[in-house]
Amino acid sequence: MSGLLALLDDVAGIAKVAAASVDDVAAQALKAGSKAAGAVIDDAAVTPKYLHGFSAARELPVIWKIAKGSFKNKLLFLLPAALLLSSFAPWAIAPLLMLGGGYLCFEGAEKIYHLLVSHDDTHVFKEDAPGDPAHLEEQKAAGAIKTDFILSAEIMTIALAAIPPSNIWMEAATLALVGIGITVAVYGAVALIVKADDVGLYAAQNGNFALTRALGRGLVRAMPGFMKLLTIVGTAAMLWVGGSIIVHGLEEMGYGWLGHHIHDLAYAVGHMVPEAWAGFVKWFATATMDGILGLAIGFALIPVATKVLAPIAGAITSVFKRG
Repeated sequence: MSGLLALLDDVAGIAKVAAASVDDVAAQALKAGSKAAGAVIDDAAVTPKYLHGFSAARELPVIWKIAKGSFKNKLLFLLPAALLLSSFAPWAIAPLLMLGGGYLCFEGAEKIYHLLVSHDDTHVFKEDAPGDPAHLEEQKAAGAIKTDFILSAEIMTIALAAIPPSNIWMEAATLALVGIGITVAVYGAVALIVKADDVGLYAAQNGNFALTRALGRGLVRAMPGFMKLLTIVGTAAMLWVGGSIIVHGLEEMGYGWLGHHIHDLAYAVGHMVPEAWAGFVKWFATATMDGILGLAIGFALIPVATKVLAPIAGAITSVFKRG
């Protein structure tokens, strides 16, 4: 009996350790995921544009197809790559983050450029002319998965940088939890956003009460404005996150003067308002300066991307197509 009790006590101890490890993984995943919030907002804001032109019946299947591609991107490709980086080339994390930050700056600046300029000759990734619906669906889904890969790489790298030093299994479990949780959150949100107008239309036409029908009509009318707001928020998030990633990357590489200046200016602005608002004002001032920096970097990258990178990418694509 004493041996059995000792065994049960050992099992209980192991269970406590396992539970603590699960809690640690969950806590680290939550913290790491919050660091990637800007890229997550951008991911949720970008994806709905790939669903334009589909019938209502095909929207959810296309979202599921893109979500499966996102799971594959994060868990099969990016997670092993992140672990290899962490184990063998941790010095490369900051430069890769800055590269991804530069891409976010470019995407955000390009959207603003297209609002100011009527032509569309600056877009790097042009879509082919649509063919039959099945081909269009595959083409749109493939384009969304490619964009997701870039944003997912940024999310996973940000999450990796936010994980405190630990063993490879803890990092793998944390990154897997971040990848799964963010993908479910993003594409669940996208599904709700895309189907909201259908829900509103159904309620407006079939609601049993006047209030239900009125709410349905209000939802239908509100969705175009909400989509525009989401685009604005996504663009601002790209510039803010991209700029802040570059600032922090420079600090990691020993060039902290820019980050120090931004911090000092934000601190000074925060002291101009009542103490209750100081924290928010400091954060907003920092985010604004990071966003302005991101916009400047993005505008500088537009000619590089369109005049140098796009022709190179086109040439490589042509070679593969001929092959």
